[in-house]
Amino acid sequence: MSSLSGKHIILGICGGIAAYKSVTLLRLLVKAGAEVQVVMTPAGKEFITPVTLSSLSQKPVVSEFFTANTGEWHSHVDLGLWADCMVIAPATASTIGKMAHGIADNMLVTTYLSAKSQVFVAPAMDLDMMAHPSTTANINLLRSYGNIIIEPESGELASGLVGKGRMEEPEKIAEILERYFSSKADMKGKKVLVTAGPTHEKIDPVRFIGNYSSGKMGYALAEECASRGAEVTLVSGPVSLSLHNPAVKLVRVESAREMLAACEDVFPSSDVAVMCAAVADYAPRNVADHKIKREHSDVPVIELVKNPDIAATLGKMKRSGQLLVGFALETDNEADNACEKLQRKNLDMIVLNSMRDKGAGFGTDTNKVTIFKADGAREEFGLKPKREVAADIVDAIMSI
Repeated sequence: MSSLSGKHIILGICGGIAAYKSVTLLRLLVKAGAEVQVVMTPAGKEFITPVTLSSLSQKPVVSEFFTANTGEWHSHVDLGLWADCMVIAPATASTIGKMAHGIADNMLVTTYLSAKSQVFVAPAMDLDMMAHPSTTANINLLRSYGNIIIEPESGELASGLVGKGRMEEPEKIAEILERYFSSKADMKGKKVLVTAGPTHEKIDPVRFIGNYSSGKMGYALAEECASRGAEVTLVSGPVSLSLHNPAVKLVRVESAREMLAACEDVFPSSDVAVMCAAVADYAPRNVADHKIKREHSDVPVIELVKNPDIAATLGKMKRSGQLLVGFALETDNEADNACEKLQRKNLDMIVLNSMRDKGAGFGTDTNKVTIFKADGAREEFGLKPKREVAADIVDAIMSI
Protein backbone atom coordinates (compact mmCIF):
# COMPACT_ATOMS: atom_id res chain seq x y z
CA MET A 1 0.00 0.00 0.00
CA SER A 2 1.25 3.50 -0.81
CA SER A 3 2.35 5.65 2.12
CA LEU A 4 0.09 8.33 0.61
CA SER A 5 -3.03 6.21 1.10
CA GLY A 6 -5.53 8.02 3.30
CA LYS A 7 -3.39 11.16 3.56
CA HIS A 8 -4.96 14.60 3.30
CA ILE A 9 -2.97 16.77 0.91
CA ILE A 10 -3.49 20.39 -0.06
CA LEU A 11 -2.24 21.01 -3.60
CA GLY A 12 -1.54 24.71 -4.14
CA ILE A 13 -1.37 25.88 -7.76
CA CYS A 14 -0.06 29.30 -8.78
CA GLY A 15 -0.24 31.24 -12.02
CA GLY A 16 2.60 29.86 -14.10
CA ILE A 17 2.93 27.91 -17.31
CA ALA A 18 4.02 24.86 -15.28
CA ALA A 19 0.49 24.65 -13.88
CA TYR A 20 -0.29 22.07 -16.56
CA LYS A 21 2.03 19.66 -14.71
CA SER A 22 -0.19 19.96 -11.64
CA VAL A 23 -2.86 17.92 -13.39
CA THR A 24 -0.47 14.97 -13.60
CA LEU A 25 0.64 15.47 -10.01
CA LEU A 26 -2.97 15.52 -8.84
CA ARG A 27 -3.72 12.35 -10.79
CA LEU A 28 -0.71 10.57 -9.23
CA LEU A 29 -1.68 11.59 -5.69
CA VAL A 30 -5.29 10.47 -6.11
CA LYS A 31 -4.19 7.20 -7.70
CA ALA A 32 -1.96 6.58 -4.66
CA GLY A 33 -5.01 6.88 -2.40
CA ALA A 34 -4.56 10.44 -1.13
CA GLU A 35 -7.48 12.80 -0.56
CA VAL A 36 -6.50 16.05 -2.29
CA GLN A 37 -7.92 19.54 -1.92
CA VAL A 38 -6.78 21.93 -4.65
CA VAL A 39 -6.27 25.58 -3.68
CA MET A 40 -5.49 27.97 -6.56
CA THR A 41 -4.41 31.56 -6.79
CA PRO A 42 -6.64 33.73 -8.99
CA ALA A 43 -3.85 33.82 -11.57
CA GLY A 44 -3.64 30.03 -11.53
CA LYS A 45 -7.10 29.82 -13.06
CA GLU A 46 -5.77 31.64 -16.14
CA PHE A 47 -3.54 28.65 -16.92
CA ILE A 48 -5.75 25.68 -16.03
CA THR A 49 -9.48 25.44 -15.38
CA PRO A 50 -10.82 24.47 -11.97
CA VAL A 51 -13.25 22.08 -13.68
CA THR A 52 -10.37 19.87 -14.82
CA LEU A 53 -8.91 19.75 -11.32
CA SER A 54 -12.19 19.20 -9.48
CA SER A 55 -13.09 16.31 -11.78
CA LEU A 56 -9.86 14.57 -10.75
CA SER A 57 -9.96 15.39 -7.04
CA GLN A 58 -13.75 14.97 -6.68
CA LYS A 59 -13.67 18.17 -4.61
CA PRO A 60 -14.56 21.73 -5.60
CA VAL A 61 -11.44 23.80 -6.18
CA VAL A 62 -10.95 26.54 -3.59
CA SER A 63 -9.70 29.86 -4.93
CA GLU A 64 -11.62 32.69 -3.33
CA PHE A 65 -12.47 33.40 0.30
CA PHE A 66 -16.19 33.25 -0.52
CA THR A 67 -18.16 31.19 -3.03
CA ALA A 68 -19.52 33.60 -5.62
CA ASN A 69 -23.06 32.24 -5.84
CA THR A 70 -23.78 31.24 -2.24
CA GLY A 71 -21.47 33.46 -0.21
CA GLU A 72 -20.15 30.36 1.56
CA TRP A 73 -16.91 31.12 3.41
CA HIS A 74 -13.91 28.85 2.85
CA SER A 75 -12.03 28.41 6.12
CA HIS A 76 -8.28 28.42 5.58
CA VAL A 77 -7.92 27.51 9.27
CA ASP A 78 -9.97 24.34 8.85
CA LEU A 79 -7.97 23.42 5.75
CA GLY A 80 -4.73 23.92 7.64
CA LEU A 81 -5.89 21.59 10.41
CA TRP A 82 -7.23 19.01 7.93
CA ALA A 83 -4.05 18.58 5.92
CA ASP A 84 -1.29 16.04 6.51
CA CYS A 85 0.89 18.07 4.17
CA MET A 86 0.70 20.94 1.72
CA VAL A 87 2.53 21.01 -1.61
CA ILE A 88 2.66 24.14 -3.74
CA ALA A 89 3.49 23.23 -7.33
CA PRO A 90 4.11 25.36 -9.22
CA ALA A 91 5.18 28.06 -6.79
CA THR A 92 5.77 31.35 -8.60
CA ALA A 93 8.16 34.12 -7.55
CA SER A 94 5.19 36.24 -6.51
CA THR A 95 3.67 33.57 -4.25
CA ILE A 96 7.05 32.61 -2.79
CA GLY A 97 7.60 36.27 -1.87
CA LYS A 98 4.16 36.52 -0.27
CA MET A 99 4.70 33.30 1.68
CA ALA A 100 8.11 34.46 2.90
CA HIS A 101 6.75 37.78 4.17
CA GLY A 102 3.25 36.79 5.30
CA ILE A 103 1.34 38.78 2.67
CA ALA A 104 -2.02 37.04 3.02
CA ASP A 105 -3.97 38.51 0.12
CA ASN A 106 -5.30 35.28 -1.40
CA MET A 107 -6.69 31.95 -0.30
CA LEU A 108 -3.52 29.98 -1.04
CA VAL A 109 -1.24 32.15 1.13
CA THR A 110 -3.72 32.33 4.02
CA THR A 111 -4.02 28.54 3.88
CA TYR A 112 -0.22 28.27 3.91
CA LEU A 113 -0.03 30.54 6.97
CA SER A 114 -2.63 28.34 8.73
CA ALA A 115 -1.03 25.02 7.82
CA LYS A 116 0.07 22.90 10.78
CA SER A 117 1.76 20.20 8.72
CA GLN A 118 4.83 20.00 6.50
CA VAL A 119 4.84 22.28 3.46
CA PHE A 120 6.63 21.41 0.21
CA VAL A 121 7.41 24.14 -2.32
CA ALA A 122 8.26 23.45 -5.98
CA PRO A 123 9.44 26.75 -7.54
CA ALA A 124 8.76 27.41 -11.22
CA MET A 125 9.85 30.55 -13.06
CA ASP A 126 12.32 31.68 -15.70
CA LEU A 127 16.07 31.56 -15.05
CA ASP A 128 16.56 35.30 -14.51
CA MET A 129 13.76 35.48 -11.94
CA MET A 130 15.10 32.39 -10.20
CA ALA A 131 18.61 33.83 -10.02
CA HIS A 132 17.53 37.24 -8.72
CA PRO A 133 18.80 37.93 -5.16
CA SER A 134 15.29 38.70 -3.90
CA THR A 135 14.01 35.32 -5.07
CA THR A 136 17.03 33.57 -3.58
CA ALA A 137 16.48 35.37 -0.28
CA ASN A 138 12.77 34.50 -0.22
CA ILE A 139 13.44 30.82 -0.91
CA ASN A 140 16.05 30.75 1.83
CA LEU A 141 13.54 32.37 4.18
CA LEU A 142 10.98 29.67 3.38
CA ARG A 143 13.61 27.02 4.03
CA SER A 144 14.49 28.62 7.37
CA TYR A 145 10.80 28.43 8.35
CA GLY A 146 10.93 24.63 7.96
CA ASN A 147 9.46 24.36 4.46
CA ILE A 148 10.94 21.74 2.14
CA ILE A 149 12.04 23.22 -1.20
CA ILE A 150 11.92 20.69 -4.03
CA GLU A 151 14.84 21.25 -6.36
CA PRO A 152 13.68 21.51 -9.98
CA GLU A 153 16.42 19.50 -11.64
CA SER A 154 17.49 16.68 -9.34
CA GLY A 155 14.29 16.05 -7.45
CA GLU A 156 16.26 15.90 -4.22
CA LEU A 157 15.51 18.14 -1.28
CA ALA A 158 17.30 21.41 -1.82
CA SER A 159 20.42 22.24 0.19
CA GLY A 160 21.24 25.47 -1.65
CA LEU A 161 20.06 27.65 -4.49
CA VAL A 162 17.65 25.71 -6.66
CA GLY A 163 18.58 25.16 -10.30
CA LYS A 164 17.15 26.70 -13.46
CA GLY A 165 13.65 27.48 -12.31
CA ARG A 166 11.95 24.56 -14.03
CA MET A 167 9.31 22.88 -11.87
CA GLU A 168 10.30 19.36 -10.93
CA GLU A 169 8.44 16.60 -12.74
CA PRO A 170 5.21 15.41 -11.07
CA GLU A 171 6.53 11.85 -10.73
CA LYS A 172 9.52 13.13 -8.73
CA ILE A 173 7.35 15.28 -6.48
CA ALA A 174 5.04 12.34 -5.78
CA GLU A 175 8.10 10.22 -5.00
CA ILE A 176 9.36 12.82 -2.51
CA LEU A 177 5.99 12.84 -0.77
CA GLU A 178 6.01 9.03 -0.67
CA ARG A 179 9.45 9.06 0.97
CA TYR A 180 8.39 11.71 3.45
CA PHE A 181 5.37 9.76 4.69
CA SER A 182 7.26 6.47 4.63
CA SER A 183 9.87 7.99 6.95
CA LYS A 184 7.09 9.02 9.36
CA ALA A 185 5.58 5.54 9.55
CA ASP A 186 7.33 4.78 12.84
CA MET A 187 4.20 3.17 14.31
CA LYS A 188 3.61 0.81 11.41
CA GLY A 189 2.59 -2.63 12.66
CA LYS A 190 1.64 -1.35 16.13
CA LYS A 191 -1.84 -1.59 17.59
CA VAL A 192 -2.86 1.48 19.57
CA LEU A 193 -5.79 2.06 21.90
CA VAL A 194 -6.82 5.68 22.57
CA THR A 195 -9.62 6.94 24.79
CA ALA A 196 -11.15 10.37 24.32
CA GLY A 197 -13.86 12.72 25.48
CA PRO A 198 -15.96 12.76 28.64
CA THR A 199 -18.21 10.10 30.08
CA HIS A 200 -21.84 10.81 30.90
CA GLU A 201 -23.25 9.15 34.01
CA LYS A 202 -27.04 9.08 33.87
CA ILE A 203 -29.23 10.51 36.60
CA ASP A 204 -32.43 9.90 34.67
CA PRO A 205 -33.28 9.60 30.95
CA VAL A 206 -32.55 13.32 30.31
CA ARG A 207 -29.87 14.30 32.84
CA PHE A 208 -26.33 13.19 33.54
CA ILE A 209 -23.15 13.93 35.45
CA GLY A 210 -20.25 14.83 33.16
CA ASN A 211 -17.50 17.33 32.45
CA TYR A 212 -16.42 19.85 29.81
CA SER A 213 -14.06 17.61 27.84
CA SER A 214 -14.43 18.15 24.07
CA GLY A 215 -12.42 15.07 23.05
CA LYS A 216 -10.19 17.16 20.75
CA MET A 217 -6.91 16.00 22.31
CA GLY A 218 -7.80 12.32 22.14
CA TYR A 219 -9.03 12.56 18.55
CA ALA A 220 -5.83 14.39 17.55
CA LEU A 221 -3.79 11.58 19.15
CA ALA A 222 -5.75 8.89 17.32
CA GLU A 223 -5.27 10.71 14.00
CA GLU A 224 -1.55 11.19 14.66
CA CYS A 225 -0.98 7.51 15.48
CA ALA A 226 -2.92 6.45 12.39
CA SER A 227 -0.93 8.84 10.19
CA ARG A 228 2.23 7.10 11.41
CA GLY A 229 0.97 3.70 10.33
CA ALA A 230 -0.60 2.36 13.53
CA GLU A 231 -3.79 0.32 13.68
CA VAL A 232 -5.84 2.54 15.99
CA THR A 233 -8.96 1.89 18.02
CA LEU A 234 -10.50 5.05 19.47
CA VAL A 235 -12.90 4.54 22.37
CA SER A 236 -14.82 7.78 22.55
CA GLY A 237 -17.27 9.22 25.00
CA PRO A 238 -20.09 11.51 23.79
CA VAL A 239 -18.54 14.25 21.63
CA SER A 240 -19.51 16.16 18.49
CA LEU A 241 -16.24 15.45 16.64
CA SER A 242 -15.65 13.41 13.51
CA LEU A 243 -12.59 11.51 12.34
CA HIS A 244 -10.68 12.43 9.19
CA ASN A 245 -8.67 9.24 8.88
CA PRO A 246 -10.82 6.25 7.87
CA ALA A 247 -8.17 3.88 9.23
CA VAL A 248 -9.18 4.70 12.83
CA LYS A 249 -11.74 2.28 14.28
CA LEU A 250 -14.22 4.25 16.38
CA VAL A 251 -16.02 2.68 19.34
CA ARG A 252 -18.62 4.98 20.90
CA VAL A 253 -19.52 4.65 24.57
CA GLU A 254 -21.40 6.74 27.10
CA SER A 255 -20.50 5.82 30.67
CA ALA A 256 -17.26 5.04 32.46
CA ARG A 257 -18.21 1.38 32.85
CA GLU A 258 -18.96 1.10 29.13
CA MET A 259 -15.57 2.68 28.39
CA LEU A 260 -13.82 0.25 30.72
CA ALA A 261 -15.51 -2.72 29.06
CA ALA A 262 -14.48 -1.51 25.60
CA CYS A 263 -10.89 -0.95 26.77
CA GLU A 264 -10.71 -4.40 28.39
CA ASP A 265 -11.70 -5.90 25.03
CA VAL A 266 -9.02 -4.04 23.06
CA PHE A 267 -6.13 -3.62 25.52
CA PRO A 268 -4.85 -7.23 25.60
CA SER A 269 -4.00 -7.07 21.88
CA SER A 270 -2.65 -3.49 21.98
CA ASP A 271 0.99 -2.45 21.96
CA VAL A 272 0.23 1.06 23.22
CA ALA A 273 -2.71 2.48 25.15
CA VAL A 274 -3.22 6.22 25.63
CA MET A 275 -5.81 7.10 28.26
CA CYS A 276 -6.81 10.60 27.20
CA ALA A 277 -10.50 10.49 28.17
CA ALA A 278 -11.77 12.62 31.04
CA VAL A 279 -13.62 9.85 32.85
CA ALA A 280 -16.17 10.88 35.48
CA ASP A 281 -14.95 9.86 38.93
CA TYR A 282 -18.45 9.23 40.25
CA ALA A 283 -21.81 7.99 39.02
CA PRO A 284 -25.28 7.95 40.59
CA ARG A 285 -25.91 4.76 42.55
CA ASN A 286 -29.46 4.59 41.20
CA VAL A 287 -30.68 5.80 37.82
CA ALA A 288 -34.32 6.84 37.58
CA ASP A 289 -36.24 5.20 34.73
CA HIS A 290 -38.31 8.36 34.24
CA LYS A 291 -37.60 12.09 34.28
CA ILE A 292 -37.37 13.41 37.83
CA LYS A 293 -40.00 16.13 38.08
CA ARG A 294 -39.07 19.54 39.40
CA GLU A 295 -42.51 19.90 40.97
CA HIS A 296 -41.72 17.34 43.69
CA SER A 297 -41.84 18.97 47.10
CA ASP A 298 -38.51 17.44 48.15
CA VAL A 299 -35.22 18.19 46.47
CA PRO A 300 -33.90 14.83 45.20
CA VAL A 301 -30.77 13.47 46.81
CA ILE A 302 -28.33 11.76 44.44
CA GLU A 303 -26.14 9.16 46.09
CA LEU A 304 -22.86 8.70 44.24
CA VAL A 305 -20.58 5.71 43.88
CA LYS A 306 -17.02 5.62 42.59
CA ASN A 307 -16.46 4.77 38.97
CA PRO A 308 -13.70 2.30 38.08
CA ASP A 309 -10.27 3.80 37.43
CA ILE A 310 -9.71 2.69 33.84
CA ALA A 311 -6.00 3.53 33.65
CA ALA A 312 -5.28 1.78 36.96
CA THR A 313 -7.27 -1.28 35.88
CA LEU A 314 -5.28 -1.54 32.65
CA GLY A 315 -2.09 -0.96 34.63
CA LYS A 316 -2.78 -4.16 36.55
CA MET A 317 -3.45 -6.01 33.29
CA LYS A 318 -0.35 -4.66 31.52
CA ARG A 319 2.00 -7.29 30.20
CA SER A 320 5.69 -6.95 29.47
CA GLY A 321 6.31 -4.87 26.35
CA GLN A 322 3.05 -2.92 26.50
CA LEU A 323 3.12 0.84 26.96
CA LEU A 324 0.44 2.57 29.01
CA VAL A 325 0.11 6.36 28.90
CA GLY A 326 -2.12 8.39 31.19
CA PHE A 327 -3.28 11.99 31.41
CA ALA A 328 -3.58 14.21 34.45
CA LEU A 329 -5.56 17.44 34.58
CA GLU A 330 -4.59 19.26 37.76
CA THR A 331 -5.35 22.59 39.43
CA ASP A 332 -2.72 22.48 42.20
CA ASN A 333 0.47 20.57 43.03
CA GLU A 334 0.43 19.59 39.38
CA ALA A 335 3.80 17.85 39.06
CA ASP A 336 3.57 15.98 42.38
CA ASN A 337 0.06 14.75 41.64
CA ALA A 338 0.99 13.65 38.13
CA CYS A 339 4.04 11.72 39.29
CA GLU A 340 2.03 10.04 42.06
CA LYS A 341 -0.51 8.85 39.46
CA LEU A 342 2.31 7.66 37.21
CA GLN A 343 3.58 5.32 39.93
CA ARG A 344 0.26 4.27 41.46
CA LYS A 345 -1.36 3.33 38.14
CA ASN A 346 1.70 1.50 36.76
CA LEU A 347 2.01 3.90 33.81
CA ASP A 348 5.00 4.27 31.53
CA MET A 349 4.29 7.93 30.86
CA ILE A 350 1.85 10.60 31.99
CA VAL A 351 0.87 13.85 30.27
CA LEU A 352 0.10 16.75 32.59
CA ASN A 353 -2.36 19.47 31.61
CA SER A 354 -2.77 22.43 33.93
CA MET A 355 -6.05 24.28 34.28
CA ARG A 356 -4.00 27.33 35.25
CA ASP A 357 -2.68 27.88 31.72
CA LYS A 358 -4.83 30.06 29.48
CA GLY A 359 -5.65 28.27 26.22
CA ALA A 360 -5.04 24.80 27.68
CA GLY A 361 -7.42 22.22 29.13
CA PHE A 362 -11.01 21.49 28.18
CA GLY A 363 -12.71 22.78 25.06
CA THR A 364 -9.76 24.62 23.50
CA ASP A 365 -7.96 24.03 20.20
CA THR A 366 -4.60 24.42 21.94
CA ASN A 367 -2.87 22.71 24.83
CA LYS A 368 0.21 23.09 27.01
CA VAL A 369 1.61 19.90 28.47
CA THR A 370 4.44 18.48 30.51
CA ILE A 371 5.43 14.86 29.93
CA PHE A 372 6.73 12.66 32.74
CA LYS A 373 8.19 9.22 32.10
CA ALA A 374 8.62 6.31 34.48
CA ASP A 375 12.42 6.59 34.22
CA GLY A 376 12.26 10.10 35.70
CA ALA A 377 12.60 12.03 32.43
CA ARG A 378 10.56 15.21 32.17
CA GLU A 379 9.88 17.53 29.21
CA GLU A 380 7.82 20.72 29.10
CA PHE A 381 6.19 22.12 25.97
CA GLY A 382 4.77 25.53 25.19
CA LEU A 383 1.21 26.31 24.15
CA LYS A 384 0.54 24.69 20.75
CA PRO A 385 -2.36 23.51 18.59
CA LYS A 386 -3.54 20.12 19.80
CA ARG A 387 -2.47 18.49 16.54
CA GLU A 388 1.12 19.56 17.24
CA VAL A 389 0.81 18.50 20.88
CA ALA A 390 -0.33 15.07 19.66
CA ALA A 391 2.82 14.78 17.54
CA ASP A 392 4.97 15.70 20.56
CA ILE A 393 3.23 13.08 22.70
CA VAL A 394 3.62 10.34 20.09
CA ASP A 395 7.28 11.28 19.63
CA ALA A 396 7.72 10.84 23.38
CA ILE A 397 5.95 7.47 23.32
CA MET A 398 8.18 6.24 20.52
CA SER A 399 11.31 7.29 22.44
CA ILE A 400 10.52 4.96 25.38
